[in-house]
Amino acid sequence: MLGPLNHVAIAVPDLAAAAKQWKERFDAEVSEPQAEPDHGVTVVFVSLPNTKIELLEPLGENSPIASFLAKNPRGGIHHISIETGDLLPLRDRLVDQGVTITGTGEPRPGAHGNPVIFLHPKDFNGALVELEEV
Repeated sequence: MLGPLNHVAIAVPDLAAAAKQWKERFDAEVSEPQAEPDHGVTVVFVSLPNTKIELLEPLGENSPIASFLAKNPRGGIHHISIETGDLLPLRDRLVDQGVTITGTGEPRPGAHGNPVIFLHPKDFNGALVELEEV
């Protein structure tokens, strides 16, 4: 059911500065910025041997990251992303168990082009969990 950790997402107020920090301080491989209008963010990925760190900045005023940064102006961990197989049967099982899927509940393409859903933090110990079908 659950696969490997895909990434840990960190919301940042300045994506260029954050990417530079990871690149210069750790000599990390950092991707080019990628706008994700469906999710209201611009992202870069920091590659690690066993996973990635996703740095997020708001894309537009209505971005959910903008409201997160309003509460956490210096940034912070926003969500964790876990890989899974067939997303729809898992989603349906979770909904049957009372788990809240954010948004419409329908999978949308994530930053890797794969279908993703987000599970509400109230159902997972205060952590926003992204499930990504791979």
